[in-house]
Amino acid sequence: MEIILNTLISLSLLGVVLAVILYIVAQKFKVVEDPRIDAAAAFTPGANCGGCGYPGCRGFAEACVKADSLDGLFCPAGGNETMKNIAEVLGMVAEEKEPQIAVVRCNGSHDKRRKTTNFDGPSSCAVSNTLYGGDTDCPYGCLGLGDCVVACTFDAIFIDEESGLPMVDEEKCTSCGACVKACPKSIIEIRNKGKKSRRIYVSCINKDKGAEAKRACNSACIACNKCVKACAYDAITIENFCAYIDFEKCKLCRKCVSECPTGAILELNFPPRKESAVQKEAKVTETE
Repeated sequence: MEIILNTLISLSLLGVVLAVILYIVAQKFKVVEDPRIDAAAAFTPGANCGGCGYPGCRGFAEACVKADSLDGLFCPAGGNETMKNIAEVLGMVAEEKEPQIAVVRCNGSHDKRRKTTNFDGPSSCAVSNTLYGGDTDCPYGCLGLGDCVVACTFDAIFIDEESGLPMVDEEKCTSCGACVKACPKSIIEIRNKGKKSRRIYVSCINKDKGAEAKRACNSACIACNKCVKACAYDAITIENFCAYIDFEKCKLCRKCVSECPTGAILELNFPPRKESAVQKEAKVTETE
């Protein structure tokens, strides 16, 4: 009986000693977290999309608290409202940014790109791109297997059955950039949403010379230079046989759209163009 009692006392004393040691160690190495992190995180959307460049919304909030200023820090999912609230919590100033959206820079629908092969493998753009260039003659165009759709946590992108191309839902897109990272062809770009959601961009990234690009896709940019000459704002450049419109310089005048002979330049959400006298006369002639 005495042995059992001594054993219990010894174990109890040992437990107390170990508890004291653990307490001392915990106090010595404890990390005191800034309470402002919780306050800032409360204003984030909680999407954990990674569009800010940090691991989750809390990681972004922590980065904001530790930073000297909010320059270079932005939550695309929450936008300017989220940044304004975080700035108020931290006593900083957040620069307001233009709303942005993802655009698909490929206009090679089924009727514009001739299908030359059949891919009998996993329904994955990444796998398809690794094994071969795609099922058409254009090695730069969209593969249409939906890696961007899977990557989007906001259900803002889908594959259109008629064209075979990704379509972006303007109401749902947060410009987080997940689809950009998922696309192995790099055809998706984040651009300014534009006033009244109006945008003009070259929907092609084909870097082949004009004749070769046109053979692969009827709507390919052929680097004819007509759009460059039409632009009065120096917003269009041609590099590697493909035109690009700088959305910071573009004034949405639409002159380049009319000049493009292949329809590679897209205009979104604009009112219908007014018909010229020549076009009206041509319609009357056709009717007669």
